[in-house]
Amino acid sequence: MGSIFKKPYTKPLPAGAETFSRKGQRFAKWKDHKCKTRTAPIVRGKDGSERISLESPFFIAKYRDGNNRVVEESTGCRHEETARRKLADLERRAELIRSGVISSTEAVIGRHQATPLTEHFVGFDTHLQAKAVTENHRKDTGRYLKRLAADCSFGTLADLRREALERWLATRTAEGKSARSRNAYRDAIVSFCNWCVDTNRLSVNPVAAVPKANEKADPRRKRRAMTEDELIRLLAVARERPLLEALTVRKGPRRGERYANVRPEVRERLELLGRERALIYKTLVLTRLRKNELASLTVGQLLLDEARPYAALDAADEKSREGNGVYLRADLVSDLREWLADKLERIQSEAKSRGEPIPLRFPPIWPSSKCLPGW
Repeated sequence: MGSIFKKPYTKPLPAGAETFSRKGQRFAKWKDHKCKTRTAPIVRGKDGSERISLESPFFIAKYRDGNNRVVEESTGCRHEETARRKLADLERRAELIRSGVISSTEAVIGRHQATPLTEHFVGFDTHLQAKAVTENHRKDTGRYLKRLAADCSFGTLADLRREALERWLATRTAEGKSARSRNAYRDAIVSFCNWCVDTNRLSVNPVAAVPKANEKADPRRKRRAMTEDELIRLLAVARERPLLEALTVRKGPRRGERYANVRPEVRERLELLGRERALIYKTLVLTRLRKNELASLTVGQLLLDEARPYAALDAADEKSREGNGVYLRADLVSDLREWLADKLERIQSEAKSRGEPIPLRFPPIWPSSKCLPGW
C-alpha cells in the first residue's frame, strides 16, 4: 500500500531574517518575494550552520512500481485528496505492468498523455538545439507548432488527431495559403510527433499519413535566371545608388533633382559603400552563396593564390553543415584582390593617424547585412 507525504528540506537562512524562540525552539521570520511574512523552525546543518526547515508544497507518492521497486514520485498536487487519487492511478498502472497487461514503455507513454503540449514543445526545442539546427529554423518550427496547437485545440498529446490537422490545412487552402507554407506547418507537426515516438511519448505518429501539398502545382514565385544585361545594370545601380540617394533632394519645388551639397569626405564614404555593395552582389551571383554564408567569410578563408582560387566555408556557417570550397571566377578574384588591398591600406592609414599599432590581420571582409538594401 502506497503513501503520500510532503518531503522536508532545509535551506540557508534568508537574508534579513529575524530569529526568535518559542517553547524552547528557535524560529526564523522573513518576507518572501511576494512580501508575505513567513516563519520556519531553525535546525543545524551537517556543517553546523543554521538553516531553516521547510516542507515541499507538493505531495510525494511512495509506492511499488511495475518492477516491484519502491519509488518516490512527485504528484504535482498541493491538496491531499487530489494527491491520493494520483497515487491510486500510479498504483493501478504499476499493477497492470506487473500483471503483463501493459508494458513499461506503454506505461511511460500513458504518463505523458495528460502533460500540457507546451511542455513537450519545450523539450522538442531543446532537441533541435542539440541537433544544432539554425536559429531561424528552430524559431519557425516553434511558431508553427504553437499556431497549430491553438487553432486545432491541441492541448495534450492525446488531443493530436489527423482529422483536425487535415481540416486546418483545408481551411488554409481555401484562404489561398500557398502549398509551400502549408507544407511547412505539416512538416513541423510531423517532425514533432516523430520525436515524441522516439522519446516514448507517443506509440505512433498520428499525423504521419497526412499528405504533402504539391508545391510544383502551386508556384507563387516563378523563378528565372537574370539576363546578362540585367546583371550588369544591377551591379551598376548598386554601385551608384548610395551617392545618388544623398544627392537627391526630397522636399521643395525641386524635389527629385540631384543637386544636394555633399561634403567630399561623405562623397568618398558613399562611393566606397556603393563599390562594396556591387562587389557583394557580384560575389553572391557568381558563387551562389547565401547571405549568411557570405557574411561569415573572413580574409583567411579566401585562398586567392591557389592554382584554382576558392573560398573555404566552415561547416558551422554552411546550411548543410558539411563545409565546402567555392571556386571563384578569375574576374571576381581580381576584384577581391583589389578590394582587399585598398581595405588593408585604409585600415593601416586609420591606425597610423590615431597613433595605434598597425594591425596585421584583417577583420571580416563583409560588414553587417544592413549594407544589403531591402534584405
